[in-house]
Amino acid sequence: MKPGPLHHLGTTDGTARPSGAGPFPERLGVSATSPREPLAVIAAGPAGAGRTEVLAALLELDAGMLTTLAGSWLVVRHALQPSRAAFVPGYRQPHSYRVDLPTVGPALARPPRRVELNLPEPLLKHFALVDTPDTATMGPAGGQILLDAVGRAGALLFVIAADQSFSSAELNLLAEIAGTPVRVFFAVTPGTGESAGHPDSPTIDPAAVDACRAALLAAVPGLADARWFPIINGDAADLKRAMVAWAADEGLCRASGEPPELPGTHGRVPVVADPGAWSEQLDRQSRAAAQRIRQCLALELARVHLRVVQDVLFGGGCAGLPQLVDREVEALSLLATAQCDHAVRVLVDDIAGRLFGGPLAAGVRQRIYQAVAWSMPEHSPGPELERVLLITSTAGVAGLSGAAAIDALSTYPGPARNEVLPPVAVALSGGCWQHWRTPANNDPDAARAWAQRALREIELELSREVARRFEAIRISLGTVLSDAAEHGILLA
Repeated sequence: MKPGPLHHLGTTDGTARPSGAGPFPERLGVSATSPREPLAVIAAGPAGAGRTEVLAALLELDAGMLTTLAGSWLVVRHALQPSRAAFVPGYRQPHSYRVDLPTVGPALARPPRRVELNLPEPLLKHFALVDTPDTATMGPAGGQILLDAVGRAGALLFVIAADQSFSSAELNLLAEIAGTPVRVFFAVTPGTGESAGHPDSPTIDPAAVDACRAALLAAVPGLADARWFPIINGDAADLKRAMVAWAADEGLCRASGEPPELPGTHGRVPVVADPGAWSEQLDRQSRAAAQRIRQCLALELARVHLRVVQDVLFGGGCAGLPQLVDREVEALSLLATAQCDHAVRVLVDDIAGRLFGGPLAAGVRQRIYQAVAWSMPEHSPGPELERVLLITSTAGVAGLSGAAAIDALSTYPGPARNEVLPPVAVALSGGCWQHWRTPANNDPDAARAWAQRALREIELELSREVARRFEAIRISLGTVLSDAAEHGILLA
């Protein structure tokens, strides 16, 4: 198996992890799933392959109901009452829309990161369906976001037309997924001239499908077990049956991975007779963790700056700048969140393990997390930690607090987090879209200067934010463990 970098991070629900929580994640990859994650199938593929029509065939709907703005993710879930809501960074409440309209609703200052569509369709009782932007428009950052979502969802539906070939970016993405627990399905739609992208077109040449599969396996042999489904005359019955069968098996597997009660959830945990200088170790290790994360994020932002300059000069230009930067800082947010979560796990395992004389049981670790999270707000100087950082049109950074504001930034939201720290959340404000998509502001030099200032401000703000978070962790964890050392037992 070739696990992605985040496979070593363990779950986010308090289940057992190896001491040390695996290597430090310096990039995003296929994430590890959790028993509490809802089952979902992530749909991806190139433009013109008819991905929306395939999803509509699976749900037995008109494809117009699945239309959304370019660049936004569409999350389709089961509900008794149909509804549609767009989640836009910079707002605490979603925007509601009618599901029977092919458009996304009133004009917005910026595109939503995701649109949620709730429908009373039977298939959605088994799993959610998630549509993503065309792979060619995602770029490196979008690919990382997709890998993170696919790992948590559990399955990928890759839709390609019979006359299309896999791009190098698509092959790299599929190579990352090969060898992981993610189930991959391929749907092939007709691809002759104007029929490309329309699954109700009459025929698909079997030789073309075989050639497409052979080309894939030559580059990614790890996907030899993936199943391929031709979609002819809008018939997706075989694909639907295969996906439902996967959901049944995956649901049982995830359910069996979540014990009714974690070991160590109740009872007193004695402190060892001589825990040593754990307090000094906590000080050193927490400051070192914050410094390492700040350095890693600074290097990543330097790479982002290079990609932005290249795109402004040779790619989407000024009009494409907001979408590109927004996707880059979304991937950066996921990476920073994973790094902070990892560092806190290592910190708790090392310091508390030393205090209690050995590796922590999953329930004991979760009790420590809860105690630290409960006491942390009073030890966190400055604004609250649940905070969104919004890049403004003047290359500044504005703040917006609250869990609802953070939720609006997720392209594919997961279950409630059981980590100590809230996620890192960075996005572009609507003013950035309005400014750079105005023809009068089509100035590449000004765009490059703006991007440099904005990314520098984000670097400074994230550096302060990471330092503040780990100072709060240091004080809160120290308070919890000092109380345990004083009483000789963990009572939390």
